[in-house]
Amino acid sequence: QVQLVESGGGLVQAGGSLRLSCAASGRTFSRYAMGWFRQSPGKEREFVAARSWSGANGYYADSVKGRFTISRDNAKNTVYLQMDSLKPEDTAVYYCAARTSVVITTTKTEYNYWGQGTQVTVSS
Repeated sequence: QVQLVESGGGLVQAGGSLRLSCAASGRTFSRYAMGWFRQSPGKEREFVAARSWSGANGYYADSVKGRFTISRDNAKNTVYLQMDSLKPEDTAVYYCAARTSVVITTTKTEYNYWGQGTQVTVSS
């Protein structure tokens, strides 16, 4: 069984930064793509960022490009989401997801495992 545990959410003022972490356990993730999604009340869960464990770069939603950075530490089986220049519209529950494929995707239904989510609130 695969477990994903997010941490690092909280309350921050607009323009501030947060770093989310997602610790994976139960399987080796050397060939898994990892993604971050978010969901605001009344909205669909949307793609934020993704990265293959072996990839040099991440792939980002246009709304966060240039402000968010996805990275990973393979030795710790952990993926991070560094969020800078935060805006009130970034307020959401952020979810980590793992896909049993080396190919990254923005489609949430193509991810196999999900964390419980962590709340990020950006005040204006």
